[in-house]
Amino acid sequence: MSNDFARIRQLEVPLIVQIAVRPMALSEVTALTHGSIIELPKQIEEELDVLINDTCIGAGRAVKVGENFGVRMTRVGAAVERIAALGGN
Repeated sequence: MSNDFARIRQLEVPLIVQIAVRPMALSEVTALTHGSIIELPKQIEEELDVLINDTCIGAGRAVKVGENFGVRMTRVGAAVERIAALGGN
């Protein structure tokens, strides 16, 4: 493995675990208060999308890790797809 490739592999990239997407009218957003509940269009047992650069690179299920949440990966895209996601849209 070349030094350049080894260094590139050490780069940190933001990884997003997306629960769901729900469009809301601006009036709904401005009406939110502490304790408001936003209903999401996803069932509890559905997989969560794992994204890099707004590109889905896999999916997983929410798990509890101590006092934190985590994601157990259930599907991971091919290495070429993951690398392509790093290039942006």
